[in-house]
Parts: sequence; structure tokens; C-alpha cells
Amino acid sequence: MDKRDTLVFVGKVINVRIETAHMPNGKSCTLEIVRHPGGAAVVAVDEQQRVCLLRQYRHVADDWLWELPAGRLEEGEQPLDTARRELEEEAGARAGEWQELGRVFTSPGVFSEVIHLYLATSLQMTAQQHEEYETIEVHWLPWGEALALADRGAIIDAKTIIGLYKAQRLLFTGPGLS
Repeated sequence: MDKRDTLVFVGKVINVRIETAHMPNGKSCTLEIVRHPGGAAVVAVDEQQRVCLLRQYRHVADDWLWELPAGRLEEGEQPLDTARRELEEEAGARAGEWQELGRVFTSPGVFSEVIHLYLATSLQMTAQQHEEYETIEVHWLPWGEALALADRGAIIDAKTIIGLYKAQRLLFTGPGLS
């Protein structure tokens, strides 16, 4: 952090800073950066090859979005622990097997947020524990139907699209295969 960096806003989830960035080419610039603790998202697939998708109302989009179960990392929480917690709270499921699908930056020009993606299988159903402000419908869709929603643009949430296609590759073609 540069001495000229300025904290502009502190919220419950994010901080906004004006930061001086020193670039690899030797130049410097001033950037507005939203600092976010990051999150985890889960591609949960049951024994019938159905995937859990949430249809959730999002104020920012002023619409209902299809999303994977996901949530923000709590302070000191590991991403896999966040994924486990969110799968149970939002989808009402616990997984016996977990595989990392990688991580993605949501918008690295402005946001520090990184989403850790996981594939969860060997599921057991539990009670959902939605937070009071969440407006969520839980759907278990056949794998092909979920991909069709993404292909035709009905899923517009980036972490969900990326998670589905990363899981597709791992589940049906194997890691490192075309």
C-alpha cells in the first residue's frame, strides 16, 4: 500500500479505496478499488445427475437470477468451509465428496473479490437455513437442462456459468481432457 492510498468507504461487506498502482512497465496510476473478502460457490450434483440451482431475487439486477449456492467468506474462514456452510444453508444439502474447480476474479479491474469454485457430490439432504432477507427458490435440474439455460442466456451469473462448465469438463470428460 502506498502512503497516498485513501480509504473512502467502509461497509459491512466491502471497503472502497483510492490506491496508487505501480505497474510492471514502471508507470503508476490511481485506481478506485472495491476490496471484498471473497466467496465460494458450489456445483452440487446428486446421484441422478441433477444440479442444484437457486433462483434468487437480486436487487442490483432488479430480477430473479439462476445461481449456484454461494456466499461470502467470513473472517478467518477457509473457502471450503464457506462452500460447505452455504450448500447446507441455501440448498439443504451436505456433500461427502468435494473437488476444487479453481477460482475466478469477478471483475479484476475494480474488485478484489475472488470466488472459489467447488464440485460437491455424494449428497445428503438436510434442512435449508435461508437468511431472513434472502428470497430463494431451490431447484434440482437435470444436468442437460442446466447447461441449456446457460447456453441460451437464461443464466447470466458469471460464477454459475463458469462453475457449470468447469464441473461439466471434470464430470464428463475428465481433468485435462478435451
